[in-house]
Amino acid sequence: MKLIIQIPCYNEADTLEIALNDLPKELDGIDEIEYLIINDGSSDDTERIALEWGVHYVVHFKRNLGLAKGFLAGLDLALRHGADIIVNTDADNQYCGADIEKLIRPILDREADIVIGERPIDEIEHFSYIKKKLQRFGSKVVRIASRTDIPDAPSGFRAYSRKAAMRMNVHNEYTYTLETIVQAGRNKMAITSVPIHTNPNLRESRLMGSIYDYVKKSMLTILRAVLMYKPMQSFVLLGMAALLGGGAIGVRFVYYYLQGQGGGHVQSLILASMLIVIGVQTFMLGLQADIISANRKLLEDIQYRVKKLEFGLLDPDGNLLEPPQKNEKQG
Repeated sequence: MKLIIQIPCYNEADTLEIALNDLPKELDGIDEIEYLIINDGSSDDTERIALEWGVHYVVHFKRNLGLAKGFLAGLDLALRHGADIIVNTDADNQYCGADIEKLIRPILDREADIVIGERPIDEIEHFSYIKKKLQRFGSKVVRIASRTDIPDAPSGFRAYSRKAAMRMNVHNEYTYTLETIVQAGRNKMAITSVPIHTNPNLRESRLMGSIYDYVKKSMLTILRAVLMYKPMQSFVLLGMAALLGGGAIGVRFVYYYLQGQGGGHVQSLILASMLIVIGVQTFMLGLQADIISANRKLLEDIQYRVKKLEFGLLDPDGNLLEPPQKNEKQG
């Protein structure tokens, strides 16, 4: 059983070595542990520090491409090198390396394919009151959208089985944390969470700038993910709202018309007609989006099968049976 721990990095020279030193060197149930960093266009000595420390793999971006692209690139490289489990953690040493054993246990026990570390949000001293409330609110929205019970959706401390990593897709450039939970929940993947600890803050978060910007990007990410994975239900709700509004206004016009006062309420008739037309068009958009969603699912299944051929054959539980055939040297 091989574990690869990946760390996305962007100018992390001041904290990376601290985070690396905190990682486990051996774990019960794991035969081999390797380390991977994603150098997301760093302009400092992040990559040099990582190589001198002894990381096994480096994904090198010449410019900053964002957390989501770095996350996927790390998964891809880890799969290429035969990882059975992939753990993602942060370079600022926010998460305790000792909790990795707890994080991977549900995967080793075949109880889950994705495990999210649940931080003690209310006990984190450097989180402001507003940030704590936003974290709780955002996680609640994700639980509703994804139909999961993950209490800490923004947590970047998570573990993936080989099978789950092959199925991961991220379409936004902001962060992978929210979209992947919605994707896993809507695709009925086995996902759970475990309580973890956090270390003292070494630097401010780079993902969360202003509160307004964080809320806006997070809500857009969740909305886009829901529309992508369950478009028909989303458009039906929007269409029903328009139809019900148009119908109510139309009934109001009919009432006044029967009272002989229809001439003064022509505006209501126009508005009712517009809303009904909008509702019907929204239903049609929902049908089109549902067809596109079905095609996307077929493409995702094809992508998964291609990855199985490229990265190695799996048994029904997602364990590596046979390594992929290599036609050229891989870096």
